[in-house]
Amino acid sequence: MKKKGLALHWKIVLGIVLGLLFGFLMKNFELKDFVVDWIKPFGTVFINLLKMIAVPLIIVSLIVGLADLKDISKLSRLGGRTVLFYLGTTFFAVSLGLVLANIVKPGSYINQEARESLLSNFAGDASQKIELAQKAKESGPLQPLVDIVPDNIFTAMGDNSSMLQVILFVVLIGIGLILIEEEKAKPVVDFFKGMNDVILKIIDIIMLFSPYGVFALMAALMVEIPGFSTLEALAIYGLTVLLGLIIMTFLFYPTLLMLLAKVSPKRFFKAMAPAQLLAFSTSSSAATLPVTMECVTDNLGVDEEVSSFVLPLGATVNMDGTSLYQAVAAIFIAQAMLPYSLDFSTQAMIVITATLASIGSAAVPSAGMVMLVIVLGQAGIPEAGLALIFAIDRPLDMCRTVVNITSDATVATIVAKSVGKLNSKS
Repeated sequence: MKKKGLALHWKIVLGIVLGLLFGFLMKNFELKDFVVDWIKPFGTVFINLLKMIAVPLIIVSLIVGLADLKDISKLSRLGGRTVLFYLGTTFFAVSLGLVLANIVKPGSYINQEARESLLSNFAGDASQKIELAQKAKESGPLQPLVDIVPDNIFTAMGDNSSMLQVILFVVLIGIGLILIEEEKAKPVVDFFKGMNDVILKIIDIIMLFSPYGVFALMAALMVEIPGFSTLEALAIYGLTVLLGLIIMTFLFYPTLLMLLAKVSPKRFFKAMAPAQLLAFSTSSSAATLPVTMECVTDNLGVDEEVSSFVLPLGATVNMDGTSLYQAVAAIFIAQAMLPYSLDFSTQAMIVITATLASIGSAAVPSAGMVMLVIVLGQAGIPEAGLALIFAIDRPLDMCRTVVNITSDATVATIVAKSVGKLNSKS
């Protein structure tokens, strides 16, 4: 990644642009099947490679980071600050989404014809998400707590949506290494430090393939996107979400970084460019996690014992972009389908529900759609309205994933600064 020549983030940009252009040409030449059969699989392979390395990276880096703390009180201080910042940024994101949706009123721009077309075209997709969400709602109030504790850690390691279970198990190993005698812990820690170096080198190898993987993903996205006439009816909704995401990325996070970490926005965005572009192309915080960790540690100067704890946790529980989108989408669907406006108390509950729901969102594409059903149901908004937003969900998913990982990196930098683990000269 540090060799001379075109920087990695520019190679990824080139892959995105060329992929979109290629996909556009193939779509016009009616060669969608060619792209889906012969190009898209390379994008899928790239995402699978990143997901393959994500869990091993979390395990080894978190064990090394926790073992280096050498003190349980440091772990509790680190965890407390991390959770506090994550909840704070998520709460702000949901609130911002509600404010923008109430000002712009995107649902009022959907006419009857467009509404009926979208509801009929995407009814099947909506029903699948509703069914998944219904299973989640039928669980008891303490089911999320039960879900955090794995009954088989090897099963949890084989499922990227079970990262919280893996993190819990690894935290227990880290605590165990802190509590036993240092000479007994040293061989275990040395082993994982060696494995950490190996996995970081594997990530470098995988990233050599990133421009080609991104090209394949963008080409497939372009040929599979719905007709543009349908997208026109959703333009105001999409722009409302994008405005919120832009405010979060270029105003809210830079302000936090300057005030709380003394890090300039220019340095931050230069450091995070590869991870942000990868997040955009993969729509997956989990797939981007290895690169996010590398950018935050090597480019921003966050100590590994902080980044290895804060970032894997953030990829699981911190979904600012998803939370903002859920707030805008809920108001949009309500405006399009309900004959009355939602009162303040209902919207306040949307803030609380979306904040808590973001913790349960898996770090994979479109997982936020399932959690949105729960938000809609709580607010008394027809869940079938989910079909209204399916047409442009994937492009917006790409954008909100960028915000998700940017938030993770911001919090990691602030927490590192607060505990004296930020190298400002990096």
